[in-house]
Amino acid sequence: MTEEKLEQLLLKVQKPGRYTGNEPGSIVKDKSRVDVRFAFCFPDTYEIGMSHLGIKILYSQFNSKDYIWCERVFAPWTDFESVMRENNIPLFALESHDPVKDFDIIGFTLQYELSYTNVLNMLDLAGIPLLSKDRKGLKNIVVAGGPCACNPEPLADFVDLFFLGEGEEVDLELIELYRECRDNGTNKEEFLKLAAKIEGVYVPSLYDISYNDDGTIKEITPKGDAPKTIKKRIIKDLDNCFYPDTFPTPFIEIVHDRAVQEVFRGCIRGCRFCQAGFIYRPVREKSADVVNKQAKALCGSTGYEEISLSSLSTSDYSKLDDLLGLMFTWSENENISVSLPSLRVDNFSKELLEKVKKVKKSGLTFAPEAGTQRLRDVINKNVTEDEIMRTCLTAFQGGYNSVKLYFMLGLPTETDDDLRGILELGQKIVNLFYNMENRPKGKSVNVSISVSTFVPKPFTPFQYEPQDSLDEVERKQKLLIESQTTKKISLSWHDSKTSILEGAFARGDRRFCSVLLEAFKLGCKFDGWGECFDFLKWQQAFKNAGVDMNFYNRRKREYDEVLPWSHLDYAVSTDFLIKENKLAHGETTTPNCREKCSNCGAACYKEGVCVEKR
Repeated sequence: MTEEKLEQLLLKVQKPGRYTGNEPGSIVKDKSRVDVRFAFCFPDTYEIGMSHLGIKILYSQFNSKDYIWCERVFAPWTDFESVMRENNIPLFALESHDPVKDFDIIGFTLQYELSYTNVLNMLDLAGIPLLSKDRKGLKNIVVAGGPCACNPEPLADFVDLFFLGEGEEVDLELIELYRECRDNGTNKEEFLKLAAKIEGVYVPSLYDISYNDDGTIKEITPKGDAPKTIKKRIIKDLDNCFYPDTFPTPFIEIVHDRAVQEVFRGCIRGCRFCQAGFIYRPVREKSADVVNKQAKALCGSTGYEEISLSSLSTSDYSKLDDLLGLMFTWSENENISVSLPSLRVDNFSKELLEKVKKVKKSGLTFAPEAGTQRLRDVINKNVTEDEIMRTCLTAFQGGYNSVKLYFMLGLPTETDDDLRGILELGQKIVNLFYNMENRPKGKSVNVSISVSTFVPKPFTPFQYEPQDSLDEVERKQKLLIESQTTKKISLSWHDSKTSILEGAFARGDRRFCSVLLEAFKLGCKFDGWGECFDFLKWQQAFKNAGVDMNFYNRRKREYDEVLPWSHLDYAVSTDFLIKENKLAHGETTTPNCREKCSNCGAACYKEGVCVEKR
């Protein structure tokens, strides 16, 4: 497609900057001098995809190899998709504007279950057959990774292979194998068999699934010499692994419009609802010197005036004080703000507050997750009400008059009293502000309470639990509204229907491929967006495919049930997850990884927190 034609078409859309490319830091190569072309596809809008750290790392790493040209592809919003289909414009990559169907490997990152229809829609827009079996030869090999790959079965018919775990090493190994097989004239079937021998690569077509009469899985059987269990990959040495010193800087505002610096991977906490806290084990940290050096380079190359220290729980970084001391030696002089997301109430101090205040923000955000101590113990949050109150007092005394608190609705063993406890806790925080000594005159307090619906996820202790029905979720939301007693508390909640669908896909099996295909045919896409989501179409898709959504949402799993992901190894043992589930029902907590090793299984990698002296 010519630049002139693209410019004319972009006059018809709301945000042309999503599709132009050519941002500072983007990489353009001579395609006649590269050997492998990789389309890195993010199945959501440009603004969301460009905020994602993973695409920044892998885009830069792939392009550091002379023989690889990695380009970015994002899902076009509905206005531009209409223009593309009306003008027979296939989905194209940002750097070259070449059609995606010209690429050797097409890679999707799976961050969210409700982006799956966008995967199909993007393949369709590219003119590429949706089903893996219909794509012949070593061209347009469709691969996928990311957190949702820990249960890849709902996409098994569409994706040729999945990457389990972290991608910096395994992705390049796969690309090397691809080059070798293509040059040797190896067919696709043989290539996939060879790929399955790479640790961290799962090829779904090499496994047969059989079912019991009650609809549960009977057996997952590998074909030929495919491995019985596929183990995730991790990066063992974060200090010496690849990290970009620059990345494309958008012309338009994106969701997280700042530089991002990773400080560690994994989480020590073990919250029983949190999938990320388990699938990214073990915790591995970067040294403060390396983080500081990389952060300074990123700010210098991108021109951003804010840098966010990224992790699942940044205040758990063991070298945080040292790091901030290093970063403030240059960031303050250059007027660069250092943002600390993912703070916890049990390690929030006055000293940390003073450092947080260097970022201009109107409020602080914490996640108690549950309104009563009983339920916080069930989910292993390991946060007490005293710690919550003490943290809010520290914030108020430090000049803040606004806090935002995240909670969940529908947690296992939850009662109506637990739900009322959310608003009661909010009211206690309001009272804390007004009863505070030396309270600033003329200022009022605002406590924002955001409530999301609990979704049971694979590789968590709650993977066995039923999810609340739609009617029950809506009843509980109404109960929360009725429990609100003051305008000083702002209450919000997530759409319950999207959570129900997310819950079904999170634990869905290979039969969900037919549901997904039916939903795509009915026009479903951008299901995570309220203006596009149509639950009635999804209900019709389940009906057309003959799949019962309630079988996946509402049913409690037995401990010995074969789960759709039972053949995948994320280093957290089934015995450990069962033990944690039983402890949850006994309202008993488990100490974090730095306090005591709970033998979850992640020590098999002999890295990070698992080998630290406690």
